[in-house]
Amino acid sequence: MTMPHEPLQQLVSARAGFAQMLIKHRRILVGMAILVLVLGLPPGTAIFVNAGVQIARIETVSGILSPGLILSLALVGIFPLAVRWGLARFHRQTRDPANFGSSSATTRSADPRHSVDPLLQEIQDRCTECGACQKNCAFLTRYGLPRTIAAELARAPFSRWNMAYECSLCGLCGAVCPEHLDPARMFLETRRRCVEAGQLNTSVYRAILGYENRGVSPLFSWYGLPEGCDTIFFPGCALPGTRPAITRHLYRQLRASIPTLGLVLDCCAKPSHDLGREDRFHQLFDEMNEYLTAHGIRTVLTACPNCTRMFRQYGRGIQVRTVYETLFDDGNGVRAGAAGTVLGVHDPCGLRDDLSTQRAVRGLLTRMGYSLAEMKHRGKRTLCCGEGGMVSAVNPKFAEAWARIRGNEADGHKLITYCAGCAGFLNRVVPTVHIADLLYRPEAALDGDLKIARAPFTYWNRLRLKRRMQKEIRPKWQRTRPPLSNPTRDQA
Repeated sequence: MTMPHEPLQQLVSARAGFAQMLIKHRRILVGMAILVLVLGLPPGTAIFVNAGVQIARIETVSGILSPGLILSLALVGIFPLAVRWGLARFHRQTRDPANFGSSSATTRSADPRHSVDPLLQEIQDRCTECGACQKNCAFLTRYGLPRTIAAELARAPFSRWNMAYECSLCGLCGAVCPEHLDPARMFLETRRRCVEAGQLNTSVYRAILGYENRGVSPLFSWYGLPEGCDTIFFPGCALPGTRPAITRHLYRQLRASIPTLGLVLDCCAKPSHDLGREDRFHQLFDEMNEYLTAHGIRTVLTACPNCTRMFRQYGRGIQVRTVYETLFDDGNGVRAGAAGTVLGVHDPCGLRDDLSTQRAVRGLLTRMGYSLAEMKHRGKRTLCCGEGGMVSAVNPKFAEAWARIRGNEADGHKLITYCAGCAGFLNRVVPTVHIADLLYRPEAALDGDLKIARAPFTYWNRLRLKRRMQKEIRPKWQRTRPPLSNPTRDQA
């Protein structure tokens, strides 16, 4: 009986692939070698020799504190850090296609401009330049009306398309447009074409992309599906990190009416979606969607507006409902609050069209005894908190401008929202709490005594929550998110 040849073939393939990698990246490897030899070796030798000379000159105890010795030892400590920083910068410059222009980018089509052209043309043909969208929008105030921007993008080089990353993608422009145009869609599509053309500098978004990568990693993700489970609670990333105890309370209250309720701790990949990294988004989201539907999941209960939007827009074979609708309809477990207290409600821009959730949140608040002071921008015409579209990474002033408008409209009232991200961002400008805080910790929420975790402690909270829920839930099926190139089997 002959032995199979697969191991030998894999070895040959691996060696060939390694050789191709060396050939493809020879410029980078040679460049790094030259950088180390020319810029690193001579200065490093001089610094260490000088330190040795200074040490040899010490004749008395006071000589230990001589300026020359202190400086030489300081250089010994700083030099490796400087070399490390220089190598990392060189590596980023050679790795990131955005730093070489569109010619080095891997694209799906010959001309990334092609798919966005119809949107640009529609805006140019139908925009009447009435100015309704420009009010209260820092981005459009700076760059002009959509028709002007569309005309500029149609003839501008790809390097100018990066202006789309200063739009929050909140959708207020489309909500107020009398012609029912959707400029935010144009800017999202422009972002996608920037990615295809190699014009996205991902280093600017290292923090948020790292946040996403950790969220989908085996360390932080966990799926627990009990016997007969067809509904899951999907709390998202921010709520478990900032409010792990409340996340646990929410699950338990929901499970009281849905005994077979499952729990999924994972990331919906909206950062990649909004940055225009379409391939990466679908790679992550579609894998999750396929797993859930394959295991009989038909309903997802969401706590995060961003997750809600992603599941509604891209989820196949799944119904989506917010936990706030479910809690309001159940009518159980709502504690009485401070009667007569006046609160404002900030509707997250991701759910500006979700009238059902907007009514449910207000219904929960009035049921608790609170009075509501509605603001000018609410419901369909709500404002972005300032965190949308990751604008703060490239233009913090725009993000702050939107937050200040909301702060002025609050008119001194404490704000309630149902987005953990909005709560954190707006709280810098006006006292803002999450409605879940009010449901489970009303006294602390109103008195300002809430202790909301911040990074890096949010990651510790997520790990602790995962460990506790693994002990509390007895799943028939469970898994952590597998590496996409090598999916693991379910564990019963």
